[in-house]
Amino acid sequence: MSFEEEMEELESAEDFLQYFELDYIPSVVHVNRLHILQRFHDYLQKASDEMPEHEEAKRAIYSKLLERAYQDFVVSDAQTEKVFKVFSMTEPQTAFVALGDIKV
Repeated sequence: MSFEEEMEELESAEDFLQYFELDYIPSVVHVNRLHILQRFHDYLQKASDEMPEHEEAKRAIYSKLLERAYQDFVVSDAQTEKVFKVFSMTEPQTAFVALGDIKV
């Protein structure tokens, strides 16, 4: 299987960390798994223009970026890191729903 095919098989944060043979604290991953994966995705997007074609070099960069994403949440927390939009909203959000739009 190619590197891309192997990556497509991975589903959870634990799968990614185990695939890249990174040591991790299960309790940190349990609480922050979606945040870690989103941060990893964000790091990959930023690095996409400079990503090498060679699979081993690419694998090394992916491993480094995943380690960095994981470490962000070892030393911090989801609310501080503000990975998802909901954490960066400063004021309560309101929405208007017309009475005519409400159906019983």
